[in-house]
Amino acid sequence: MMPTDYRKPFKRREFLKVGVLGAGAVATRGLSAPAAEPPADPYDGFKMGLQSYSLRGFDVKTALAHTKRLGLRYWEAYPKHIPLETLPSHIERHQSLLDEANVTLLSYGVLSFEANETTARKAFDFAKLMGLVSISANPKKDSKTFDLLDRLVEEYDVAIAIHNHGPGALYDKIDDVVEMVKDRHPKIGACVDTGHYIRSDEDPVEALERLGKRVFGVHLKDVKTLVQNDKRDKRYTVLGQGDLDIPGTLRVLKSLEYSSCLSLEYEENPENPLSDIEVCLSKVRNAVREL
Repeated sequence: MMPTDYRKPFKRREFLKVGVLGAGAVATRGLSAPAAEPPADPYDGFKMGLQSYSLRGFDVKTALAHTKRLGLRYWEAYPKHIPLETLPSHIERHQSLLDEANVTLLSYGVLSFEANETTARKAFDFAKLMGLVSISANPKKDSKTFDLLDRLVEEYDVAIAIHNHGPGALYDKIDDVVEMVKDRHPKIGACVDTGHYIRSDEDPVEALERLGKRVFGVHLKDVKTLVQNDKRDKRYTVLGQGDLDIPGTLRVLKSLEYSSCLSLEYEENPENPLSDIEVCLSKVRNAVREL
C-alpha cells in the first residue's frame, strides 16, 4: 500500500481590477473596465527553473528565496537541499517551504540505482509523495537494474531520466543512453546535460533529437572549449559564452513539446552565483525571442 500523499494544496488568490472612469465621464454602477492583458511569458511556455545545485552555497530556505527573486517557479532539487526521506513531517516541512516560495518541485537528483528493490522503492516513494515527474538518475548498466526500473516507473508513474556526466562517466556518450533505454518502458529516458555532452565532444542538440520523447529532464549549462599550446581545455561558463547552441536546443525542445523542468545548472561561483545566473536567464529569454 502506497503512503498517504501529504502534499498540501496550493492556495491561489484572485484579484479583480475595477476600472476607474475618466474625468467628466458618467459613472455606471457595477461596470468595471476590461481586465489588463497578463504579461507575456518570457520563457514562452517552458517551465524554466533551476537545478538547485546552482545554489548549493545556500541552505534550502535561502535558495528558494533566491529562486523566487529570480522570477523562477520550478526546481530540480539536489539531495543536500531536500534530503531523500519519507517521514510525514519531512515531506510536510519541505512542501511548505516550496509553497511559500511558489516553487514547484518537478524532479530530483542525481540518484544512483542498482538492483536493490528496497533502496529503489524508497526513492520512488519519496518521488511520489513530493509529486515529482521524474528522477534524474545514474543507474548501473545491467539488465537486473533496468528490469527493476521498468517495473517501478510503471507502478509509480514517475520517469527515470538517465543523466550523462561527462568524460569517463557511465553515460559519457549519447549512444550510452540510447543503448540502455531502447526496448525499455517509455518512462525510462534521459536527463540531457548540455554542458557534460559538450565536455564529452558530443552535440547536445543531437542528443535531444535522438532521444526525443524520452527526454524527461534537461540541465541547461554551457562549456567553452579553449585551445592553448595545442591542448584543448573545456571550462564551464555562463550561457552564451560557450559552445552551446541555445536557440537550437530550445527549438528541438519546442518541437518535442517538452513539458518538464528546463533546469538551468550553473557550476561556477557557488558562494555568489546570482549575478551570473541572471545573465544566463537573460540569454535564455533572448533565445526564446529568436524562436
